[in-house]
Amino acid sequence: MAFALNTYPITYRSQFINGKWNGGYLEKPHKTPDEEAAMNAEDRAKLENSRNCYDDMPLVNYTSQYGLACFEGLKALPQKNGGLAIFRPDQNAARFARSMTGLCMPPFPEELFLEAVIETVKRNARLGFTLKYNSDWEKDSYMTADSVYIRPFTMGEGGIGVNLSSEPYVMVITTPVSAYFKPGRSDAIVTDKIRANPNGTGWIKACSNYVISALAKSEALKAGYMECVYLDATERKYIEEGSSCNIFFYLKSGELVTPELGDTILPGITRASIIELARDKGIKVSERKISIDEAMEESKECFVSGTAAGATPLTSLTYKGKKAVFNDGKEGEFTVEIRDTIKGIQYGKLPDTKGWVVQVI
Repeated sequence: MAFALNTYPITYRSQFINGKWNGGYLEKPHKTPDEEAAMNAEDRAKLENSRNCYDDMPLVNYTSQYGLACFEGLKALPQKNGGLAIFRPDQNAARFARSMTGLCMPPFPEELFLEAVIETVKRNARLGFTLKYNSDWEKDSYMTADSVYIRPFTMGEGGIGVNLSSEPYVMVITTPVSAYFKPGRSDAIVTDKIRANPNGTGWIKACSNYVISALAKSEALKAGYMECVYLDATERKYIEEGSSCNIFFYLKSGELVTPELGDTILPGITRASIIELARDKGIKVSERKISIDEAMEESKECFVSGTAAGATPLTSLTYKGKKAVFNDGKEGEFTVEIRDTIKGIQYGKLPDTKGWVVQVI
């Protein structure tokens, strides 16, 4: 399944008009989930495509013309005891508002974000568009588990000249997803592309940031790697992120290092959660610069983190023809522990002692 454009029928839309947000829930064409599954492939594709079309919205706008937009990504996760729950949606709400402010848009209120996200999932579930917990997911620590992906995003109002968006739309759609990375591949390579420059939009979850991500990731995949890693734009020696995720290095000294936040690195919610969980386990965690040389020479484990990636191990990193292999090419003990902890909390296998999980249904 991975990421596929099979949006559920209930979506949310609002637009900032006359100083306030105006919107509500839209119901797109659909049959019951069982009826849709029984349709032939062509008819099902037409039905699914109709759910992604909004003829009453402007095609020529500040997003389609200039990439002026931002988005969020979060998941509704099937719970071991039934139902669905969302992991730390308040943090996504806050980051979405910061991103919109950073793009000089009127920010979407955090309380309205939470209401729209939760209610969209609930309304689709009432129609039968939801997912159930599968105990088989526990066998590989939820690395291939399914979830309902929630995508809030902005869309600019109609416009043709280079300009800011003062009356943006906010949309919330949901779609089923599975594993982000393909099983069995865990090598990474340092790309020569630059994700973000100082004084730019690297700290914003801006749509335009992901053009370079797609290009660099495509090059890595063609070369036989699972992931690519970026260096800083100024000195070209310090590690910043993976293609679309934060990165951690567990050093031989016992220190867990992740690049410090700045205006070129996205403040990941999974990143922040891992830092807190690692400190709870007595691990020394440092948010600081880490050079490519230090990472390759001193790391015993490496993993990337994000809503889609979770905590995914990288068993090697290649830079200028030199390859560093971590933990003899196997998943590291600490990486597995932190992955199992965060996934266990998210899917309800482990107790949520921090109040991070919001039950939806």
